[in-house]
Amino acid sequence: MSSARRRRRRRGPLKLNGMGERLHIKGHILTGPDEVLGQMWVDDGRITFTKPAGGDFRTLEGWVLPGFVDAHCHIGLDHRGLVPDEVAEEQALTDRNAGTLLARDAGVVNDTRWVQHREHLPRLIRAGRHIARSRRYFRNFAVEVEPDELVAAVREQARAGDGWVKLVGDWIERTEGDLTPSFPAEAVKRAVAAAHEEGARVTAHCFSEQSLDDMLDADIDCIEHATGMRHRHIDRFVEQDLPIVPTLINIDTFDDIAGSAEAKYPTYAAHMRDMHRRRHDTIAKAYEAGVRIFAGTDAGSSIAHGRIADELAELTRASLPAAAALDAATWSARRWLGAEAISEGASADVVICSGDPRADIRHAGSLKHVVLRGNVVR
Repeated sequence: MSSARRRRRRRGPLKLNGMGERLHIKGHILTGPDEVLGQMWVDDGRITFTKPAGGDFRTLEGWVLPGFVDAHCHIGLDHRGLVPDEVAEEQALTDRNAGTLLARDAGVVNDTRWVQHREHLPRLIRAGRHIARSRRYFRNFAVEVEPDELVAAVREQARAGDGWVKLVGDWIERTEGDLTPSFPAEAVKRAVAAAHEEGARVTAHCFSEQSLDDMLDADIDCIEHATGMRHRHIDRFVEQDLPIVPTLINIDTFDDIAGSAEAKYPTYAAHMRDMHRRRHDTIAKAYEAGVRIFAGTDAGSSIAHGRIADELAELTRASLPAAAALDAATWSARRWLGAEAISEGASADVVICSGDPRADIRHAGSLKHVVLRGNVVR
């Protein structure tokens, strides 16, 4: 199978109605980490660098970036599982108002295609339901299967989503008292190959070291969390051009998880604490080696929505320069997902900061305006 087919990409939905506002946006238009223009216009919801004829324009000014990408987000999910559509809409609005204008779903229970047809909500790339081992994940979240059922489940979710499938690569095995891979390595290889045959990419929740080995061997397309990454993995991640989405604000909860599990599962608790302790160092080493890193919050299970700026700040605490942290949620993230950024004719999905977030990442959390599909929504 060709690389192009394996890495099929889909763009967000087309505008359904409405023409958008006529805007003149000036100041510092960041078309890349080091590429700055002085002004642009928005007409009929689209960006142009040539002033359109006629009419009045509303002027906005500041430091302008592509709308943030939350590459690990669960719109339609909370700690209990499925939420009503009205709650899912509030989650999406919270993300939008924080500047997330494109979310890659990392597994939800219900069909959230309806989000893609509401122009006031962020663009959404769906992955269908999580696929987990029976009784080895949060209750009511995943399609739970045994190894001989994994390929069929992957094919089903590949056809139900927008080009992504989400596996739960490891979870606590209570009889062993620690994290172990969810599925045998050969079953994972067959499942990833089946997804590629369906034209979908595969990502996996992976905390532990062994699950990373198995996913690398299976030629998977992305890893979520990657807390178990060791020196033996890093060169392979670079060689295979395998990106990670660290979800550091979620990993920050590991110490609390360990505390609640310690009495019954002390080995698991110690393992979780170790991964928590070295979380920033793990990501720093991966970044220094050239592993691609994308920003994701894991909002929707135990993490509140609207925290993309917190995740960017955490990436800088892991020694990423502010420009690199921004890139993980803007220019590079959009290229990875096949989405438009700031270019001639692109949909006007941008955020406007009061100061340069490349100099101080805190500016990403204090937005002046959010523009989605050419409309100023904040």
